[in-house]
Amino acid sequence: MPSPGTILGIETSCDETAAAVYDGERGLLAHVLHSQAAMHAEYGGVVPELAARDHAGRIHALVAETLHAAGLERKDINGIAYTAGPGLIGALLVGGAFAAGLAAATGARLIPVHHLEGHLLAPMLEARKPEFPFLALLVSGGHTMIARVDGVGRYAILGETLDDAAGEAFDKTAKLLGLPYPGGPQLARLAESGKPGRFRFTRPMTDRPGLEFSFSGLKTAVLTALPKDADTQTRADLALAFEEAVTDTLAIKCSRALKETGLKRLVVAGGVGANRRLRDKFAAMEQRGEAEMYFARPEFCTDNAAMIAYAGWARYSEAQAGGGILARARWPLHELTPPLTSAA
Repeated sequence: MPSPGTILGIETSCDETAAAVYDGERGLLAHVLHSQAAMHAEYGGVVPELAARDHAGRIHALVAETLHAAGLERKDINGIAYTAGPGLIGALLVGGAFAAGLAAATGARLIPVHHLEGHLLAPMLEARKPEFPFLALLVSGGHTMIARVDGVGRYAILGETLDDAAGEAFDKTAKLLGLPYPGGPQLARLAESGKPGRFRFTRPMTDRPGLEFSFSGLKTAVLTALPKDADTQTRADLALAFEEAVTDTLAIKCSRALKETGLKRLVVAGGVGANRRLRDKFAAMEQRGEAEMYFARPEFCTDNAAMIAYAGWARYSEAQAGGGILARARWPLHELTPPLTSAA
């Protein structure tokens, strides 16, 4: 029989439908994900209404597949964690409604999870886990921030982006370069064939104190430098210069934050955390003795349910029997508080 800490996680905050099962004694038992990227590619970005409809059509079968892969039945689940925000409100409501219905049918407890907390805790799914406290860089399509993490629910934001998130800047710049959606990974692949040094862009806000970010100007710089008849090599050179500017900026700011806080552990989370060039820069920082570096595996950097299941397990003391569905399109991370009793 599964332990009392067997949690089903459900993620539907944007354009991935995902489910996972985490057990307090046996770890991650199964995780399944369906990406809607191909469907949204026709529109050059996520269409919220289409995303919600696709979640609704897939979530039942996907959860059944996940439970089967874990060797469990619905009655074996002790708690159901679902992404309650931030995200697309229609998509969030689909996941929340399904979770609430399944909880009512099985007697499992409901656990609303903050999506960003899931990302911050994703490295806990790895064999090499960071100990609290640590510094965290959360870098994705919707968020870029540096936070001090003293425990589950104990987060202090030290710096955020003033405009575009790093992942958003990747996607917008990819579109300027004529790359298909989703643009960020496409730009990184194009940059692999770029020639270093042909173009160079500023490292935004690194010439002044503070830990804030700004990436919107880099997009404009690429547009200004892009010839109307740019060939593939020129676009690759621009992609490389852009990627270097973004990843250098992130590394410089994190190095500064480590010195200011005195912390010696850095967690990198979020979709951009899968970027190879960024990981190489942080690996070099680790070799220089600046900090121990911790990453989630690439598949757990992007949106996934494994991190939601783990966060739900850590917050099981807050689980509810019945009640309404929590769904918040906007949900500041600093509003979170520590759980009554953390399993983590």
